[in-house]
Amino acid sequence: MTSQRLFRIHTSLFCSLICLILATPQLLQAEDKGFQPIFDGKTLKNWDGDPRFWSVKDGAITGITTKDNPTQGNTFIIWRGGEPGDFELKLQYKIIGHNSGIQYRSFPVKGADKWRIGGYQADMEAGDKYSGILYGEKFRGILALRGEKTVIGKNHKPKVVGSVGDTDEIQKHIKKEDWNDYHIIARGNHFIHKINGITTVDVTDNDVDMRRDKGLIALQLHAGPPMEVQFRDIQLKELPASKETSSTDGAKKKVVLIAGKKSHGYGAHEHRAGCMLLAEALNNSGLNIEATVVTEGWPKDASILDDADSIVIYCDGGGRHPYNEHLDELDELAKQGVGMVNIHYGVEVPKGKSGDAFLRWIGGYFEEWWSVNPHWTADYKSLPAHPIANGVKPFSINDEWYYHMRFQPEMKNVDPILTAVPPKETLKRPDGAHSGNPAVRKTIGQPQHMAWAYERPDGGRGFGFTGGHFHWNWGNDDFRKLVLNAIAWSAQVDVPADGVASAPVTLEQLEANQDYPQPDNFNPARIKALLAQWNQ
Repeated sequence: MTSQRLFRIHTSLFCSLICLILATPQLLQAEDKGFQPIFDGKTLKNWDGDPRFWSVKDGAITGITTKDNPTQGNTFIIWRGGEPGDFELKLQYKIIGHNSGIQYRSFPVKGADKWRIGGYQADMEAGDKYSGILYGEKFRGILALRGEKTVIGKNHKPKVVGSVGDTDEIQKHIKKEDWNDYHIIARGNHFIHKINGITTVDVTDNDVDMRRDKGLIALQLHAGPPMEVQFRDIQLKELPASKETSSTDGAKKKVVLIAGKKSHGYGAHEHRAGCMLLAEALNNSGLNIEATVVTEGWPKDASILDDADSIVIYCDGGGRHPYNEHLDELDELAKQGVGMVNIHYGVEVPKGKSGDAFLRWIGGYFEEWWSVNPHWTADYKSLPAHPIANGVKPFSINDEWYYHMRFQPEMKNVDPILTAVPPKETLKRPDGAHSGNPAVRKTIGQPQHMAWAYERPDGGRGFGFTGGHFHWNWGNDDFRKLVLNAIAWSAQVDVPADGVASAPVTLEQLEANQDYPQPDNFNPARIKALLAQWNQ
């Protein structure tokens, strides 16, 4: 082979490699489906700001003030391409000196110049305290400090109701005088800020008199000391209009419980009877929830799901799971923030398209040849500080507790709710699709998670619960309360401190609505004894 030919081959390979490297960012960006760039990286087309301060520099919208060229009051460069309501906004920012922010659902300030606006603002700064907060510019002041989960009431003031993380720990992930990723999710009256993938605030705005449902997007240049701030890779994804996330304004949250077809026999996998018990408890709980039960699997008229706040399914799974044929429909509902709750066999679907969907919706699922389904008595000695655990006392109960579930990598956004150590006897069966496998045998003696909560990146919520084989277990007050709490939580309802209230379940209620006739050898005294033992 001649040296000239070798040179041509090497040159061709080098050029191909360079093209691949240059194309990689575009390929990665294409994975963010639905996002559209609103800054072209070259000009200020569709952006309106004071030209004394704003320009394009190094492919970024750049705002600069100096000692000789200060701004009199905060000034903004405003995107004139629309006034989004529900959306996700992603961008990169770099700040040197002082303070800045990203305005959304904003409004022009009366009596000021055209570049002065107010509204919700995702803050950033050169310091260590305010990056990531939600600030109301000309609009109620600080609405959530970094690390806070707040609810804004009718008195126009935020109330801290929880935490999304330690403010100092979050700050450690924010780079100084370097590029950071900012992600804003605005859905209904619920707002989430993230910097470099870390949630910084979670805010629900129940202030019906002042909150805003749409408005301008803008970037801030703060008055005061000299500073420079840059924004690039600005991408917007507009979302379908969402309903409110609060249960305090009188609007009913709609929960649809899908009961699978009859299955195992009397007292087991009683999907219809179980769903009816849960729905009755929710409807009588005093919360703003309206629960409806659909029987025989996937609803004949699927429009019943269109305005649901949460969908609960209790059914046989695997290849027979009703969801397998409706993944695209459910994906659209999930993108709208609809909660998803899956009970017992309803957490199992085939690996692949269905399994991937479950990972997106509820954060985990039963995967054949990975998960197992033994019957055993799980002893839940403690519960986490999570709304789903409100009012639930530690309990021990026998069930077909599936475990070793397939979860999101590194349990990202997954919160274990029920955790216990299965005895080694749970793996006494030979290896099989549901009975055992080399991976699960390596975990003998380790804690396993039998119920979990999942907060989707778009703000929606999912919950998986592997118990529910024995219908009688719904008579255990703590077992039942935990699932009721989870359903309410998935529908974005504030779970009361003592949990969702429900009256004790009687034997007669448990016997009602079952799919199979009561066998001659049924022993009601045994069930009554269990109820007394559990709820003493």
